[in-house]
Amino acid sequence: MITANQLKTLTTASPLGLAKFLANSGYTGCSFKSAEFLGITNAGQFCYSVKFFDEGGGPGDELQDGKVFLEFNHATGAVKADF
Repeated sequence: MITANQLKTLTTASPLGLAKFLANSGYTGCSFKSAEFLGITNAGQFCYSVKFFDEGGGPGDELQDGKVFLEFNHATGAVKADF
């Protein structure tokens, strides 16, 4: 079961919160300008739309769109994040 507090955390993550979930999942250096919760996928993942700057480019860096997926492990209470 997902508790009300866990559900709130999984559906209201900030850009910084998503970066922390990703860091805990092995992704370093993630930074987002914005994050919006979209819904829960058919596979049970919590899906966010994010905007970020691609730091691999030159002076013309543009704001990019992407998605971050959070997966809640019911047995351990851990959250895994992925792009």
